Amino acid sequence: MGLKNTLHNLKEKYKGTKMAPAFNALHTFLYLPNETTHNGTHIKVADDLKRTMNIVIMAMVPCLIFGIFNAGYQHFEAFGTPVEFLSWDAFYIGIIKILPLLIVSYGVGLGIEFLFAIVKKHEVEEGYLVTGMLVPLIVPIDTPLWMLAVAVAFGVVIGKEVFGGTGMNILNPALTIRAFLFFAYPTWMSGDKVWIEGAVERDQLIAAGEKLDAVSGETILGTLAQGKAVGHDIMDMFLGFIPGSIGETSTILIILGGLFLIFTKIGSWRIMLSSVVGAITMGLIFNGLVNAEVITEGSKFFGLMSTPFWQHLIIGGFAFGTVFMATDPVTASQTNKGKWIYGFLIGFLSIMIRVFNPAYPEGVMLAILLMNVFAPTIDHYVVQGNVKQRMKRLKVKNA
Repeated sequence: MGLKNTLHNLKEKYKGTKMAPAFNALHTFLYLPNETTHNGTHIKVADDLKRTMNIVIMAMVPCLIFGIFNAGYQHFEAFGTPVEFLSWDAFYIGIIKILPLLIVSYGVGLGIEFLFAIVKKHEVEEGYLVTGMLVPLIVPIDTPLWMLAVAVAFGVVIGKEVFGGTGMNILNPALTIRAFLFFAYPTWMSGDKVWIEGAVERDQLIAAGEKLDAVSGETILGTLAQGKAVGHDIMDMFLGFIPGSIGETSTILIILGGLFLIFTKIGSWRIMLSSVVGAITMGLIFNGLVNAEVITEGSKFFGLMSTPFWQHLIIGGFAFGTVFMATDPVTASQTNKGKWIYGFLIGFLSIMIRVFNPAYPEGVMLAILLMNVFAPTIDHYVVQGNVKQRMKRLKVKNA
């Protein structure tokens, strides 16, 4: 109670000053608001934006924990000294690499949020609580901290604050940060050196004559894009024992997180399901082209086109993007029919971009950002269609 009373006293002391939003944010982050409505409201609910964000973070925590162990596991695999997945050695490598990414992501992002709240004299918004967790989960393990800090600052300021803050942005902030990193520092976001901790140092040791197995650090998508055989079985892909972004490898944990979001009514099952349907549709089209020998072996598109359509769902960042970013309630379509269209196009375009862009064999980021832009247009035409239907029924009734 001492801390709560102290924060409450500070709120009262600095009420009406520029520092008030900072103390209000700390108080509401740790405790329930002191003031609750008793009358004059249309709807009363027990949750708020902060607790909604916390539910999404809870859904991502298993992916984070798995990513910590997998980072260490892939490190030792690459150096030819495999360890048990659930081991202290694997955990230690993972935590010393991932914890700094989390600290920088939250430190820079929330720092900018507080700064804008103080300057603009409004309350601190909790939207970055989820973005701060998403960002470390969708970047390579060896992303330099200074680079991440620059990208987070760009994403928060340009991707959100210039639009008015949480609830006003048209692009998903986490994907805006990821896109900035990809286009500003492409060599750190692709290739076979960025997905395994210490891969660059490993290759330097091999070049110097050390007897180490040159295990590839490429993602499954990178391997398929080059027409090579994949060295992992389907169960490894599904469970997540493969190289990749920190939180995107374990499809089973992502599915469980998605079910949790659906059960708590935070995530839209319409967007998730329609995205899967869109991806399967595009995958089947490509498989049909290969089977009809329209695309033959030797083509630069053959590797990913010939990949069975269902495998596209468990490799790369498709599952993670569909569950945790396509369903962002701010940037996604708001109407039920619009959600079906929005999700389907995300899945459809994700696989299309993945196949036709071998230099960057991952399309979900670009597909979601593109559909973020078109989501208001989709909703507009859905609403207009509903209005026309109602006008027709009205005319029939009055006839």
